[in-house]
Amino acid sequence: MRLTDASVAIRPRNTWEAMDLGVLLARQHRGLLMGSWALVTLPVFALLSVLLWDHPSIAMLLFWWLKPAFERLPLHILSKALFGDTPSLKQTLKAWPRLLKPQLLASLTWRRLSLSRSFTLPVQQLEGLDGQARQQRLRVLLPQGRRAARWLTVIGVHLEYVLWFGLLGLFYLLVPRQIEIDWHWQQLVFAAQHQGLWLQHLSNAFYALILIVWEPIYIACGFSLYLNRRTVLEAWDIELIFRQLRQRLMPVVTALLLGVGLLSMPFAQPAMAAEPAAPDTPRLLKQALTSQASQDAIKAQLQAPPFKNPETVTRWRLGEPSSKASSKPSSGWLKSLLEHFDSRIAGTLTQGLEILLWALVFGLLAWLVWRYRDGLLTFVGRRRRPRAKPAPSPAPQLFGLALGIETLPDDIAASAEALWPRQPREAMSLLYRGLLSRLLHDYQLPLKNADTEGQVLERLAQLQEPALQAFSQELTGHWQNLAYGHRLPAAHQQQALCESWRRLFGPGAVR
Repeated sequence: MRLTDASVAIRPRNTWEAMDLGVLLARQHRGLLMGSWALVTLPVFALLSVLLWDHPSIAMLLFWWLKPAFERLPLHILSKALFGDTPSLKQTLKAWPRLLKPQLLASLTWRRLSLSRSFTLPVQQLEGLDGQARQQRLRVLLPQGRRAARWLTVIGVHLEYVLWFGLLGLFYLLVPRQIEIDWHWQQLVFAAQHQGLWLQHLSNAFYALILIVWEPIYIACGFSLYLNRRTVLEAWDIELIFRQLRQRLMPVVTALLLGVGLLSMPFAQPAMAAEPAAPDTPRLLKQALTSQASQDAIKAQLQAPPFKNPETVTRWRLGEPSSKASSKPSSGWLKSLLEHFDSRIAGTLTQGLEILLWALVFGLLAWLVWRYRDGLLTFVGRRRRPRAKPAPSPAPQLFGLALGIETLPDDIAASAEALWPRQPREAMSLLYRGLLSRLLHDYQLPLKNADTEGQVLERLAQLQEPALQAFSQELTGHWQNLAYGHRLPAAHQQQALCESWRRLFGPGAVR
C-alpha cells in the first residue's frame, strides 16, 4: 500500500465528512459496484425463492442473513480502486470465492448482528487478522469509531425499510383502476397463503433491488470510517508530507553529502590509520564502568519489561500414579490425550461450543416465529384472533350487498321481472344478491368479505354442480358488465336469467 498512489486526499476528517467520502467513492465506482452486487446476489435470491416458493418469509430471512457474505465484494473493489488498481468486473467475480473463505462462519453466526460490521470488516479482510490479534486491533480502532459505525447501521436499516415500503406503495399506485376495484390494501397485506405468494415474492424482489443501490454505499461509508481512523492513529497525512519532501529534497541531499564526503577525505586518513582500543585493554578496565559491568547491565535490562514479559500458563494434567495403581493397566492413551489438550485446543473447542449454542438459540427463535406466525400476524395487525367456531358464520354483506334471507323477497325471479323495465340495475342486483345468499345459506359455501367475483366462482366449482356453475358464470358476467362497464343485458337475456333462476331454485326463498 503506497499512500502516494491514493486517489483521495489523505487527511483527518470528522465522522460525517468521512461517511460523505464513502458516498463519493461509491458514486465514482457505482457501475462496477452495483453490477457485481447484482450478478452475485440476484441468482442467490432467485434460487432461494424457487426452492422456498411456499415459504417466502423464510427465503427472505435467509437472503437477508447472507448479506455479510455479499458485502466482501464491494470492499474488495473499493480497496483496490482507492490506490489506482480498479479491478474489472470479470476479475471481481473471479475473486469473490477466494474472499469468502476467511472467517465466513464467524461472519454468519455470532458477528452477524454486530452494529459495527461495516467498520470491522476491513480488519479481517484487508489486514487478515483473526482471534486474539483481531481483538487487540479492534481495541485500538473501535473506541473512536464504534459510535459512528453503529449510527451508520441504524440509519441504513431505516433507509432500507423506507425505500422498500416506498417501492411497495409505488407499485400499488401504478395498479390500473379496473384491477384496483377488486383490491384493498388490507387484502394485499393479509392475502391468503396460496393466492398471495406471488405478491410476497414480488415484495422480496423489491428488497433485493434496493440492496443493489444501498449496500455498496453502506460498505463504502464503513470503509471510509476505517481509513479515517487509521489516518488519525498512524498519522498518514504527516507520513505522506514527509514522503513528498523526501522526493523533492533527495537530489539536493545526495549532492550535498557527496560534496562533504569529498572534502573530508584528507582529514579522515590519519584517524583511520589508528587502531581502536580493544574492550579488555588496561585503559578501559580502569574506568568506573567496565566492559563486564556494562554487559551485565545490558542483560539485566533485557530480562526486565518491556523487553521481556513472562507469562504463566496453567493447564490440567494427570497426577503421579500411586503404587497401588501401578499394578493396574495404565491409561496411556488418556494421559497422552490430556497432555496434548493445551490451551489452544481448549480455546478452539470453547469457541465451537459457543457457535453451537448461538445456532441453537437462533434456531429456536426461528422455530418460535414460524410456529406462532398466525398469532404474530394478528398481533401486528392489532386484531384479536377470533375464537374457533364449529362452522364459519356467513358474511352479512358481500360487495356491499346485503345477503340476509329477511332482506330478499319470496319470489326473487318475479320481483326481478317487475324491476327490469323501470330499475334494471336493482333487478340485476336482486338476482346476484339472491345467488350469493343461496350459496351462503343453502350450499354453506365459505364466502368472505374480501372475496372477488372470480374467487366466488372458484369456490363454486368445488360443489360439482354444472347447472348451478353455468348459471352463476352467466349471471356474474352480466353483473360485472353492468357494475364496471354500465352495459345492460338484452331483453331476451333478462328473461333467460329469470327462467334459469326458477329452474334452479323455484319461486320461494327457502330451498
